[in-house]
Amino acid sequence: MPKFKDKSKKNKPREFISGQEGPVRVKIPKDNEVIGIITQRLGGSRMFVSCMDGKTRNSRVPGGKRRELWLREGDVVIVKPWEFDDGKADVLYKYSKAAISKLKKMGMLKTSESEF
Repeated sequence: MPKFKDKSKKNKPREFISGQEGPVRVKIPKDNEVIGIITQRLGGSRMFVSCMDGKTRNSRVPGGKRRELWLREGDVVIVKPWEFDDGKADVLYKYSKAAISKLKKMGMLKTSESEF
């Protein structure tokens, strides 16, 4: 009896080339969205985010993204301020480490070196 051959590509061993990574795509905030850094977790999917426009907002993770976004202090996120209350916002997106370094090179993220 012949040996079973798995022809699916999902079990194929992956080949990694060290030191060579593809281009990093960075999501840029649109309309009234702002980049911010989480300064303090408050519990119950709420947190304080210091935004790049100089304001600190009480932000929350909307219901559909609660299990999707795992956030900690020091994470860089995109927040969308509420239309009727500028002191509050919703967290929409979390940046990866590669995207954070790309944002710094682009000059869109102005922080001190001690934060990262």
